[in-house]
Amino acid sequence: MKIRHILQGKAVNALYSVSSGETVLDALKLMADKNIGAVLVVDDGKLTGIFSERDYARKVILKDRHSDDTLVADVMTKHVITIEPEQLLEECMVIMSDRHIRHLPVMDKGELIGIISINDVVTAIIRDQKTRIDSLESYITGSY
Repeated sequence: MKIRHILQGKAVNALYSVSSGETVLDALKLMADKNIGAVLVVDDGKLTGIFSERDYARKVILKDRHSDDTLVADVMTKHVITIEPEQLLEECMVIMSDRHIRHLPVMDKGELIGIISINDVVTAIIRDQKTRIDSLESYITGSY
C-alpha cells in the first residue's frame, strides 16, 4: 500500500500549521482544538519544522520555559523527515520505528500535501489485514 492511498482514505486531510514566530501556547491551543499530537511549522509557504507534544515536554516543560513567551522556532524540530506519496507503507513504518517519530509530513514535488501519523499507519495495517482475512475466509468457505 502506498502513502497516497492512506491520504485518500483519511476522513479529513486537513493540514494544520503555525508559523515559527507564534508562541508555543498558540500551537498548543491549535493542537488541543484539532485533537492532534503535532503541528506543522510553515513559514512563507515552506515547511520549516514540526512541533509535537514530545517537543513541548522535553524542550519547554523540562527546561522550565513558559508556553506564553516561548516561540515555536525555539523548540520545534527543525530537521523534518518527510515522505513522498508513492512510498510504501512498509517504508513509512521503518522510518517511524528507526527514527522514533510519530508524524511524517508528505511532500509531493516539493509541495506539502499531507501528514501521516502512527495512528494512520496502524489503522491502514488493520484495515488491510481485515480485508485479507475476509478474502481468505470467503475462499475457504467457497463464498467468493
